[in-house]
Amino acid sequence: MGGELCSGVIVETEAYGGQDDPASHAATRSGVTERNRAMFGPGGRAYVYQSYGVHWCTNVVTGPEGRAEAVLLRGLFPVTGSRLMSRRRRGRTPLCAGPGRLSEALGITDALYGHDLSSAPLQVCSGWAVPDTDVGVSGRIGIKAAADRPHRFYVRGFPGVSRPGTGPQDDG
Repeated sequence: MGGELCSGVIVETEAYGGQDDPASHAATRSGVTERNRAMFGPGGRAYVYQSYGVHWCTNVVTGPEGRAEAVLLRGLFPVTGSRLMSRRRRGRTPLCAGPGRLSEALGITDALYGHDLSSAPLQVCSGWAVPDTDVGVSGRIGIKAAADRPHRFYVRGFPGVSRPGTGPQDDG
């Protein structure tokens, strides 16, 4: 937006394991579809989809080409450009806690579907080192199928985490 930079540290994610994961968009008898084709592409690409026809959600494709695996970005701690993020969110809070809020704050839409995340305008770079003891693990949020799988990871006690300590597998 106008050449302004915003950045943050990802503090919450959920993993989706492809065709064998009933909660994954790739768990379909029809295989590759127009909606999920980015998940089957090379790792390091953006898989962006609209949830309930309202919110954009952003995933990082993580599997090798042909195997649909991705990680949903659920929470972000803003580092630079929080005013821009707030404008994009029209002043609503929380700013980046939750996948729809995160995508809106970063200005992510389907225009970035399949985007190579090693290049502008949206890049994923190395973040901070987080001790294992500060990482919470729980079941996934907002889904019915395979919600109990311990595939949600978050930095305990950090702003930007949507719901700390959620689920039966939560270890903290």
